[in-house]
Amino acid sequence: MKSYGALRVLKGVDVAIAKGEVVSIVGASGAGKSTLLHILGTLDKPDAGKVELNNTNIFGQNSKTLAEFRNKNLGFVFQFHNLLPEFSAIENIMIPGFIAKADEGRLKSRALQLLDTLGLKDRANHKPAELSGGEQQRVAVARALINDPILIFADEPSGNLDSNNAKDLHELFFKLRNDFGQTFVIVTHNQEFAAMTDRRLEIKDGIMVK
Repeated sequence: MKSYGALRVLKGVDVAIAKGEVVSIVGASGAGKSTLLHILGTLDKPDAGKVELNNTNIFGQNSKTLAEFRNKNLGFVFQFHNLLPEFSAIENIMIPGFIAKADEGRLKSRALQLLDTLGLKDRANHKPAELSGGEQQRVAVARALINDPILIFADEPSGNLDSNNAKDLHELFFKLRNDFGQTFVIVTHNQEFAAMTDRRLEIKDGIMVK
């Protein structure tokens, strides 16, 4: 459950995600989709209830341990990329690894591998302003993958893309699941994409619709 002042946004949601699933969360604006995603991703805290990942009570940790847990185990892709404009594509991808104090040589090798997998090998040293919207979003996906997270959350990841780039991004999620066993939980308004996912969860007025 989650409220902001007198406004109850989530009124009771019970959901389990299996490894290797691509799960979509749909619903009208204001239904509580992004709030749920932020709680599952530990970016916000529920007023009641708990969130477990691999039998770990996530919010039972102190703030420092929680931040380390998030950086190591969770990846995030947002609608507006959130790439740092002064850094190149490969530098943006490596940032979560630097935060995790990963070995720089191995980190760079992993980043180059991801760029190659995502069709961006020749764009490694380009800054965000030199990349198309679709390329920027793929860099954001690579950044989410750099620490080999257990789970990736995406909030309207194709909402700022044209139809062709959106289609490419949606296909990429399934490729990453099939190739690497990656798990995705994705908030989307794109009903066509939602229909393609393994499970489509709908939130209405803060409650999961069955």
